Amino acid sequence: MPKFLFVLGFICVLAVALVSPAFSQEEQNISLGIANYVTISGKDIKDGDIITSSEKGYFKSKTPYDPLVIGVISIKPALSINIEGSQESSYPVITSGNVEVNVSSINGDIKEGDLITSSSIPGAGMKANQTGYIIGRALDPYSSRDKSAIGKINIVLNLHYSYSSSKTPSRISDILNLSVLATYESPSAVFKYVVAGIIILLSFILGVFSFGRVANTGVEALGRNPLAGKMIQLGIVFNVLITLSIIAAGFVMAFLIIRL
Repeated sequence: MPKFLFVLGFICVLAVALVSPAFSQEEQNISLGIANYVTISGKDIKDGDIITSSEKGYFKSKTPYDPLVIGVISIKPALSINIEGSQESSYPVITSGNVEVNVSSINGDIKEGDLITSSSIPGAGMKANQTGYIIGRALDPYSSRDKSAIGKINIVLNLHYSYSSSKTPSRISDILNLSVLATYESPSAVFKYVVAGIIILLSFILGVFSFGRVANTGVEALGRNPLAGKMIQLGIVFNVLITLSIIAAGFVMAFLIIRL
């Protein structure tokens, strides 16, 4: 009996040793992330495509530094959630984790550690070399003389806005990109800041207009009646205080709107 158990154990260990390499090799292509099934419109949709959203649905991204990217198609996710049911146009899309993504060298060869973003090639990524929205960081290199060729590399998927280390965000285009991103991600906050800015601007205009009119009237009155100079000067000082109060009230209202 002990010999039988020993032989059986040896056979089990040998079987695991023979099967595990093949199993590990097969599992290497499984993405380490949770995928949600979404309905994607368009043709030639394949594993590794970068997907973006719009008012009309989900499509392969074809805009460089696309701020509306939601993730990458992964046919073999570690875990998937399907709440749409079985549909021919429904695909598993990973939004975070390690995933294989289609890339090109349209923006230069990709090295391990480079930031990856969407490109003008539908569904394919490229190396990011300027400020903008990126999808993650490369874990593998990729190079090709053919700029239209598509390869596949592993990346750490991390959708976020990134500043380029070689270019400052002071450029007008970068400021506009950041403003657009803020509008997409937090429209209510953007609306509050816009309203607050308008209130401050109106308070300045109203205060300056009021003071200018009163100052002009006071100078004319002083010229007509020099004996009443002290009263006219006192009136001008009083109106200066009113002007400062109007501007201060505008700042207070703006602050309260932002804090709401």
